[in-house]
Amino acid sequence: MNFIIDLFASSDHPDSLGAKFRAKRLRKFEKLFFRNFNPEKEIQILDVGGTASFWKKSQIPNIPGVRITLLNLHLEKSRHPHISSMIGDATEMKNFEDNEFDLVFSNSVIEHLYTFEKQSKMAREIQRVGRKYFIQTPNKYFPIEAHYALPFAQYLPKRLLLFLLTNTKLSRFKRWDRQVAQQYLDEIRLLNESEMRMLFTESKILKEKTIGLTKSITAHNLR
Repeated sequence: MNFIIDLFASSDHPDSLGAKFRAKRLRKFEKLFFRNFNPEKEIQILDVGGTASFWKKSQIPNIPGVRITLLNLHLEKSRHPHISSMIGDATEMKNFEDNEFDLVFSNSVIEHLYTFEKQSKMAREIQRVGRKYFIQTPNKYFPIEAHYALPFAQYLPKRLLLFLLTNTKLSRFKRWDRQVAQQYLDEIRLLNESEMRMLFTESKILKEKTIGLTKSITAHNLR
């Protein structure tokens, strides 16, 4: 039973299914990274909505010339000498100049911005401040909603989904705190492939597949 609970835990849990997909995604990203950047030169990376823990299994932060800036609404902790953190708004990166970063990275963040208008603002800012970008988000049409690990949860009325999250253990084998559940229901707006193409018009689309279906979508302009 513990194995099943671990498997369907949050992606932050190292033994979860989400963590395994994240690790596979990171390997694909690293291949593209080394194809596009010279590790002997200085490389400035902006991670929008990221954490230092995400980079623990990556070799990229250990490259001497790499500097990673984490941008969040709150200050993230980092002990890595090449990873710094700052407070900022993904929809208005007023502290950064045009093309200030060699690469902008974001993993499962853009779907948390409440509205398509805010998602559009984030996309514009990413393309303004970064020469290259790699932006991932769960696919709206994948049968298992990524945040709740529930089938077709994205199509349920929010009131019903709130009841299921807070009164049953169907989602990740736990009852959600009501405030946390409501926050997720308010902020999450899943995107599909056509919307990602609309937001990042010059991008290539990388599809993360499982059981023949697209689990997540990444828009990037790497070679």
